[in-house]
Amino acid sequence: MEAAKKQRKSDQLLLLIRGGKPMTGSQKLQLIVQLSIPSILAQITSVMMFFIDQAMVGRIGVEAAAACGLVESSTWLCGSLTSAISMGFSVQVAHFIGANDFQKARDVFRHALLFALLFSAVIGVVGLFISGRLPYWLGGGADIARDATIYFSVFMLVMPFFQLSGLSGSMLKCSGNMRIPSIMSILMCVMDVVFNFIFIFVFHLGVLGVAIGTGLAVVIGALVQAYYAMFRSEMLALFRGRFSGERKEVSGERMALEMDKQARRARGTLSPLNFRVNWDYVRNALKISAPMAAQSILMSGAQIVSTMIVAPLGNISIAANTFAITAESLCYMPGYGIGEAATTLIGQSMGAARRDLCRSFARMTVFLGMAVMAVMGVVMYLAATELMALMTPVSEIIELGAAVLRIEAFAEPMFAASIVCYSVFVGAGDTMRPALMNLCSMWLVRLSLAALLAQDYGLRGVWTAMAIELTFRGLMFLWRLFRGKWEARIVAG
Repeated sequence: MEAAKKQRKSDQLLLLIRGGKPMTGSQKLQLIVQLSIPSILAQITSVMMFFIDQAMVGRIGVEAAAACGLVESSTWLCGSLTSAISMGFSVQVAHFIGANDFQKARDVFRHALLFALLFSAVIGVVGLFISGRLPYWLGGGADIARDATIYFSVFMLVMPFFQLSGLSGSMLKCSGNMRIPSIMSILMCVMDVVFNFIFIFVFHLGVLGVAIGTGLAVVIGALVQAYYAMFRSEMLALFRGRFSGERKEVSGERMALEMDKQARRARGTLSPLNFRVNWDYVRNALKISAPMAAQSILMSGAQIVSTMIVAPLGNISIAANTFAITAESLCYMPGYGIGEAATTLIGQSMGAARRDLCRSFARMTVFLGMAVMAVMGVVMYLAATELMALMTPVSEIIELGAAVLRIEAFAEPMFAASIVCYSVFVGAGDTMRPALMNLCSMWLVRLSLAALLAQDYGLRGVWTAMAIELTFRGLMFLWRLFRGKWEARIVAG
């Protein structure tokens, strides 16, 4: 009941954006927080799935942990590609909802379901084809190659469901519904724990059990989120001729919703696949997602290169690096949660042609993200040893992982700046220049420094390079945010 009440409150505040009504500073902050908290929980629990996987794998042995860690950056690459294609359509949905054009929002959703799922199927097939050779390409040895192949192959098999989960959740978030994706992320985390325990410790399937458990959680979560987006969402539902509920709204949107409802009743039930392709939606999606996808490929490629830099340091370093990345992700996920709220707010404000709100929401979300992640950085520094001990009992891995986490803790506020600024630009449909900024920072600063420092300082040198690069990246994004040229897109929108 309390969650539903908060959802209704955030819906009412979002109506002020779409209705052209003024908003006070406290209302803006309240809306940011109300949208951010469910999204933060969703981000944290999503990472918790990987955290749980690594913790359970760590109990199996060093080789199993190294096997999963070896291909983890490759799974992130595939996941980031599916996320990019989802955002290409979701940002358009946010703009149309901001303009009170719900029919076009649903039309974009239909296109997204068709093209995104086809795309993810292709990714899955390609991944399965290269899965046997991938561990060797990444510098892994024969002792961990088989388990790494198994883990990656199962991930590829569920790739369409991974896409469906991300797409449905993204659509719901852009409509302002952060509650359902958040609840499902928590439930997926719980299911992941249960399934992993069963397949690892009851059926003794080892790394295969970890992969199957996570895959089942993803499949169930995807189907439930897709159901809510396609059947229950007030603004996005595809398979019904009326909304599931009524709300008290401002008069302008009330009229828009009533007209939309009548049109839906006249047409009857529509299938998301029974429609003519509007190539404008596809082209717009490509304009938004292509830079994001290219960035994902090159950024994940950089992560793979970073893995290749770490691999010669030995299995202890590979495992420590993997566990430390997972532990750190728990600290920066609040930044991504606030970033998702920023994308929704900027997208709807742009669709409503509210330039004043775009600028205000952008700065408020960035500063909030920096403040929250500064606190998380302190927590990570103080609890580094305990975080590593949750995932492995091996003292050498705990000591090395804790050391690199403490190095990284100092970069968290500026990392937040880059995360939330990027989300602001995505909400405005501006993805090309931010993508280039990310790539230049990653490839020119981080990897060159990592390769240099790893020779003398091992894994500690690699993470020092990471901290320096994230600080540099955050400064670049703050400069672009306050320079204000990205706001020109709001006028065009």
